[in-house]
Amino acid sequence: MVQKVIKVGSSAAITISKQAIKDLGVSVGDSVRTTIDSKRRRLYMEPASAAISEETLDWTKRFIDRYRPALEALAKK
Repeated sequence: MVQKVIKVGSSAAITISKQAIKDLGVSVGDSVRTTIDSKRRRLYMEPASAAISEETLDWTKRFIDRYRPALEALAKK
């Protein structure tokens, strides 16, 4: 799904479709956690209630970066 970045006051926002809201199990006004992977130019969003700690997230990213070739080889088996 392609969405536009829009201006909201002095900030920017990305609209989320009604179906995406439903699939994520969130409602207007709920808190969400966003994570940016600048290396891959990705933005991840999840309901705040399902979010993991920043420490766990950082550790997981380092693990994946370090062992990516092995993980990809395992995924092909």
